[in-house]
Amino acid sequence: MRDHADTEPGTPRLTKWIDGRLTRLGVTGVFPRDCLLAAALTVLTFVLLTALFWFVAPEDGVSFDPARAWLLVAICCAQAMLLCLRRVRPLLCLALVVGLQLPIIGFSLPEATIRGLAPFVVAYTVGSLLPVRRALLAVSAVVVVESIAAAVVVTPDLLTAVAYVSASALTYAGATFVGGYAATYRRYVELVRVRADEAIREQRTKVQAAIGAERSRMARELHDVAAHHLSGMVVQAAAVERLIDRDPTAAKAGVAWIRSQGKETLDNLRLVVGVLRGRPGHEGDGAAPVPGLSMLDDLVRTAGNLAGPVEFVREGEQREVSPIADVALYRIAQESLSNARQHAPGAAARVVLRFEPRSVSLEVVNEPAAPRRVPVARTGGVGLVGMRERAQLIGATFTAGPTAAGGWSVAATLPTNGPAASRPKEEAST
Repeated sequence: MRDHADTEPGTPRLTKWIDGRLTRLGVTGVFPRDCLLAAALTVLTFVLLTALFWFVAPEDGVSFDPARAWLLVAICCAQAMLLCLRRVRPLLCLALVVGLQLPIIGFSLPEATIRGLAPFVVAYTVGSLLPVRRALLAVSAVVVVESIAAAVVVTPDLLTAVAYVSASALTYAGATFVGGYAATYRRYVELVRVRADEAIREQRTKVQAAIGAERSRMARELHDVAAHHLSGMVVQAAAVERLIDRDPTAAKAGVAWIRSQGKETLDNLRLVVGVLRGRPGHEGDGAAPVPGLSMLDDLVRTAGNLAGPVEFVREGEQREVSPIADVALYRIAQESLSNARQHAPGAAARVVLRFEPRSVSLEVVNEPAAPRRVPVARTGGVGLVGMRERAQLIGATFTAGPTAAGGWSVAATLPTNGPAASRPKEEAST
């Protein structure tokens, strides 16, 4: 058996304080502590019974023969000493205590029911340590044994026999119930503590998952911005390097363009960080506008200045889409053009934005690269993963792969509820 006071949560503060003192004194373990408890209860039993036999009982007109009184005191003290076994051998301790209770019944006077402290303590221990069924069976057997002994010893007086039986039942059943309640309460407190720990661990797991998702989102956004602007700046810087000696005027224009692109990159990065922090820019605060399909013209113009020709085709009656879809489709077009510039430099590209009755589709197709430049790792990159995740986020279908001519195609189709679900931009602006 383990020491519940040492290990169980929900232990009263007084018990914890006593436990700490005993530990400091070197009294550890179940049996040594129960021996100490048995010694204390033996002294207390001796004091109480001595006061009862020689001071309280004579004042009530009940007198005990001194020899009988000292015998009862000795037996009750022996009962208390047996409590050193209460947790290492609870059933054996209960049987020995009841065995000594039988001579106590025999030596007691008919008008006085003598019972020490040990029966209460051992019954409490049985109720707290044993399962409910075993505890009830043990207590029932004890009550039956004491009832038979009381009936045999005090047969001439039925009322006295009933009093003995009632006292026995109340003593053992009541103490067992209290012990069982205390054990149940300790288990309940332990269960609450375990569930609280599980809830804390689950909350921490959710927080870590949210942090990971936020980091992935930040990585995608920063990758889109950096890949688009910085790759263009690198290409333009290489061109400026070749023009410095041959055409200083064109080189100066290229440097001015790089400077403007750097400023635009900083503005976009500032915008991304602000959006991820939940503080998107508002009109009038100096923040860059949120990119969307309305800015595809500027995107295509910039991409055409950096690399080969880029054609932009808009088909159908233009209408608004949800803000998140607006940004996602823009980022897909931006990343597709960046990939085309990196893997097929100088190749012509075509961006098609179609507004169909029940869908909005975006397609970016680039021609194959020059024969001397071999595209590298067109599949499996971070860009394709990010575009696919964006499409999944808005419920769009996404396809990417080589074309029959040797180029590359990226397409995203967003289902809508038809023209009635979203107004045309001309109506929205009025």
